[in-house]
Amino acid sequence: MVNEPVDRRVDRRAFLARSAALAAAGAAGAVGAVALPPAAGAATATATAATGVTALTRGPGGRDPNLDQPNAYVRPRPQALADPTELTLAEAAWMIRERRLTPERLLEAYLARIGTYDSTYQAFNVVLVSQAMAAARAAGSSRHLGPLHGIPLAIKDNYYTRGVPTTANSFLFEDFVPPYDATPVARLTGNGAILLGKTQMGPLATTRATTPAGVVTTVNAWAPANPRVDPGGSSTGTATAVAGRMATSGTGTQTGGSITAPSNAQNLTGLKPTMGRVSLHGIIPLTYTRDHPGPLARDAKDAAIMLTAMAGEDPQDPRTQGLPPVPDLITAASPVRSGGKVSLRWQTRIGVLPGFADGSSETAQARKAYLTKLASVPGARLVDVPFPDEWDLLTGSEFNNVRLPERSEPFMPYLREDLRGFGVSVLGWLQGALLGGNEFLTGQRAKLLLLERVLDQIFDHCDVVVQTGPVPFDILGLPEIAFPIGFTAAGLPIGTILGGLPYGEERLLSVAAAYQAVTDWHWRRPADPPVPTADARRGEALSGRGTVRAGAADPARGRLSADEVAATMQ
Repeated sequence: MVNEPVDRRVDRRAFLARSAALAAAGAAGAVGAVALPPAAGAATATATAATGVTALTRGPGGRDPNLDQPNAYVRPRPQALADPTELTLAEAAWMIRERRLTPERLLEAYLARIGTYDSTYQAFNVVLVSQAMAAARAAGSSRHLGPLHGIPLAIKDNYYTRGVPTTANSFLFEDFVPPYDATPVARLTGNGAILLGKTQMGPLATTRATTPAGVVTTVNAWAPANPRVDPGGSSTGTATAVAGRMATSGTGTQTGGSITAPSNAQNLTGLKPTMGRVSLHGIIPLTYTRDHPGPLARDAKDAAIMLTAMAGEDPQDPRTQGLPPVPDLITAASPVRSGGKVSLRWQTRIGVLPGFADGSSETAQARKAYLTKLASVPGARLVDVPFPDEWDLLTGSEFNNVRLPERSEPFMPYLREDLRGFGVSVLGWLQGALLGGNEFLTGQRAKLLLLERVLDQIFDHCDVVVQTGPVPFDILGLPEIAFPIGFTAAGLPIGTILGGLPYGEERLLSVAAAYQAVTDWHWRRPADPPVPTADARRGEALSGRGTVRAGAADPARGRLSADEVAATMQ
């Protein structure tokens, strides 16, 4: 057993006060300090001065000693040894540490899959073949840095990557090449990870991955022949890359479900941390008080390794400062076994909201089975919890739309100059620009009221709570973890979400890890799609190339209209 989890020690009032201060900062115009990259076609010096990029410095990197611990390494399953791309991050880390697999061999296996299948999946914007290969070769002959040493990762294309285009899949930033890495990227690579490529995403992180004009690009790895099957957005490309075994793990961002939704849609484990747990420095913003960077991974252990590397205080992001220390997430995500049985690391009350498993749908049946399995794990206790007062009102779309002015404010110079730069996502920015100050301030007060009621009326009864969607925990800055609990008759994944108290990521990881120790949903992988004739040998040749960019989008996959994007955008 490890020490009492941090969520039991956190002062709820302190988190409420912190949230109030953050909301006040946004209302007072602090979001204007958010730095945007220069727009495509703009004079770099002028744009840089106008957006404050010159005031930024490269985020902190370097090795994290908390990563390199015994629990971060897992002896591989026998069935995973035949194909390196089947290894989880923790399994690949064990193989590399034991010198049974080289980083170069692992990378070559991923490049082969990308070359063979990514013309179907369209998960990547750019694949950094020569850069990644050079890093893998260097990792093979250098001092071992920990479990991320030599691990190829997929990075969402709104994270700054030094010398590599960062476009947020938009017209606005299609020519932007950052001079430094985003803080989370610097921390991952500083711990030995390899930047494999940048992934497709919803334009400016608004919806599922499309071109800036709305043509659908990335498909769900579980239904590659049917572009209408939702792959989850906006971290679509990362999810498909990890689910399709083209990267070990990857990064996403969530403002309205863009880590949890693609994880649930593609049989992954996605972790949205507490607001401020991971720095947003060097990530193109969407909403100052709601943006959360986090990992999309294959299981709870991998998510814990990724978040441990990404998290921590950053002098460049005030949202990260003054928080409780990052706890031992990797141990929390290590199942407790005694006498052949799995138990929870801590006694945990799991709150079940009204109607969570009602009905006879496939999702309802999977939820019932999930709750039954959880209840059978020693240390877990299911408890019914109520919806807080005025739940429907405080979590409805009118309340949720108070985020829109925060989205529009840093983009106002671009809105005034040329609306066409926003492509298919333009309506969300216009809606934000037109929303009145009274509505915004009322919404901020309502948000604090909702947070107070969630902390008091839900978490007085439980330690974690089941959810049917990301609202309102992403709005409130509370942590969430998404993981698989079954499949439909058509073979599509069914996932669930657990929400936790402020800084309660270790508790969420412990529950997910225990559940995954007694189920096998997370081990299942999608079948490979048919190989287009033209790509039959492309995978073999990819390792000899420099930088590979995504091909043209196929209009036959369909196109989202501006109205459709506005209706679904996070």
